[in-house]
Amino acid sequence: GHAWGMPARKALLDAATKRADKLRAKGRDVDFAELLRLEPDSGTTNVRNTDSGHWKRWLGVEHRCLVPFTSFSEFNRDAGGDIWFALAEDRPLAFFAGIWAPQWTSVRKIKTGEETCDLFAFLTTAPNTEVGAVHPKAMPVILTTEDEREAWMAEPWPEARQLQRPLPDGALQVVARGLKKDG
Repeated sequence: GHAWGMPARKALLDAATKRADKLRAKGRDVDFAELLRLEPDSGTTNVRNTDSGHWKRWLGVEHRCLVPFTSFSEFNRDAGGDIWFALAEDRPLAFFAGIWAPQWTSVRKIKTGEETCDLFAFLTTAPNTEVGAVHPKAMPVILTTEDEREAWMAEPWPEARQLQRPLPDGALQVVARGLKKDG
């Protein structure tokens, strides 16, 4: 199987530590390694801070992928819900700069327990004008040319990181509003 959300080690450690502290406060013995292994991790889908040591291991070419899309949404309650963006009205194919962890074993949900699946995420960056009007914090890193896609998949990180930038203003348009799904 596959799922969105790269392993969130720091969040996992924090949650498992909190759980261990509560158990110890009740006088219980704690196997921290086991507690950590079973701590649910829904993962991180949007990767912004690529300078963080946490993400370094996933930024090499062996963990990069292209995530195809024709439109994407950002939620904004005041703007009426999900606002859908595309490169043009006819929604041409484009790609997010993605990263993945193949065959990762972890607990994603308590009810399903430990499972092994391919995990995916994509890079984000500061928003351009169109996305910023709806979601002022970030937008996905979008690759629109063959050269950009090839660079993302093959270049060493110092070169590939140059692609972690907003699309130029005017490059995206709103193609749907207030819908959970586009088209």
